[in-house]
Amino acid sequence: MPLSASQLASAASRRTQLIRICGSLPECTVEPAGEHLAIRIRKKTLAYYQFDHHGDGMISLVCKSTLSEQRRLVRTDPETFFVPDYVGSKGWLGIRLDLAEVDWPEVTDSLRHAYQDLAPRKLAALIED
Repeated sequence: MPLSASQLASAASRRTQLIRICGSLPECTVEPAGEHLAIRIRKKTLAYYQFDHHGDGMISLVCKSTLSEQRRLVRTDPETFFVPDYVGSKGWLGIRLDLAEVDWPEVTDSLRHAYQDLAPRKLAALIED
C-alpha cells in the first residue's frame, strides 16, 4: 500500500532531523542508497534510514547494536523498536520513525552507541556518553 501525502511529508522532516543528528558525529556521512540512506563512519556502515523497505509501509532507522540491547528495547517497547530483516540476527536494531511521536533522544543515543562501536578510538572518544 503506497504511503499517503502526509506520511511522505512526515518522512521528509524526519529524514532531515536524522541527517542533522548524523552531522553531529565526526566524519559521519549520509549517502543515498535508492529510497534509503546509508549512514557511515569512514567506510563502515553504522545505520540505514529505510523508507517503505520491501513495501513494509514503515519509515525507520536500522542501526548497529548488540543482541542484548536489541532484545531489551524490543521487549520494553515493541511499538517503537523491532528486529529488522537480514541484519536483526546480528544484533541490529530497528527504530520506527513513522509513529505519531518519535523519541529523538533515543534515536540519537542509538546512533551514538553504534558510532562508538564502529569508529576508530580517537573519533569515538570525541563522542561523550
